[in-house]
Amino acid sequence: MNPKFLNQLGLAMRAGKLVTGDEGVFKAIRSGEAKLVIMAEDASANTRKKFQDKCQYYGVTLMEVGSKYELGRSIGKEMRVTIGVLDGGFAQMLQKSQVNPAEVEHIDQ
Repeated sequence: MNPKFLNQLGLAMRAGKLVTGDEGVFKAIRSGEAKLVIMAEDASANTRKKFQDKCQYYGVTLMEVGSKYELGRSIGKEMRVTIGVLDGGFAQMLQKSQVNPAEVEHIDQ
C-alpha cells in the first residue's frame, strides 16, 4: 500500500472532507457530494457490487485500495470498508498518488 496515499487520506480526514460507513457514503453519492469513493480490496462481494453499481449510476469514481484495516488506521479509526471523499481537490490528489510512475508509458517528443 502506498504510504503517500495513506498520509493524504489522513490529511483529508483531519480536514473534515471524508465520510465513512455504508449509509453515510451512499447518502453522499446520492446527493452528489461524493467526488471519490474508496473501497477496501477485501470488501465482501455484496458490498463491492452495491458500491460499483451505485458509483457507476451516479458517475462517481470508485477506487479499490488496501485492506479494511489499512484504510481505518490511516484515518485514525477502526477498520473501514468504504470512505467517501467530499472535496474535489482531495479526490484528485488521492487519485494521482495511486498512479505508479512505472506504469506510465514514456512519450517521445
